[in-house]
Amino acid sequence: MARVVLVTGGVRSGKSAHAESLLAHEPHTTYVAAGPSYDDADWHARIARHQERRPTSWSTLETSDLAAAVAGATGPVLIDCLGTWLDAILSGAELWEAPAGEIDDFVGARTDEVVASLATAVGPVVIVTNEVGLGVVPEHRSGRLFRDLLGTINQRIAAASDEVHLVVAGRVLKL
Repeated sequence: MARVVLVTGGVRSGKSAHAESLLAHEPHTTYVAAGPSYDDADWHARIARHQERRPTSWSTLETSDLAAAVAGATGPVLIDCLGTWLDAILSGAELWEAPAGEIDDFVGARTDEVVASLATAVGPVVIVTNEVGLGVVPEHRSGRLFRDLLGTINQRIAAASDEVHLVVAGRVLKL
């Protein structure tokens, strides 16, 4: 199994920059932008900003099929980020308003696929996520749903990782 590192932290903590630094020496990294399934100008601007600071030899893949992205990669992979992936898969399947059990089953199955793909990765995999336990979550159904689902996803990916790094204010703590 390839080395897997989960990088977590709050919004604007420096977690994406840290994740990129972990693979900076890898010239042919696939950067997986796990973003929205709809057209979002802010999302595309974010990807462009990240591309400016990454090595030009890296490729960018925009997809919500993380398992296929990892399985199809011929070298290192950086997935950014599980929070936007969660939104993408729920929005793409139009499940935000579905019963909780149906949502749990769907997200659990997609997470199983990602975890299984990590075992077959050719090169190192670095995954970025938001640490929902540190942030303010709106107290409405979709806010709680997002927090609970992402918290579970984070735990499952952490269990399949070799290392977990927490980034706070640009400082890294290896857990």
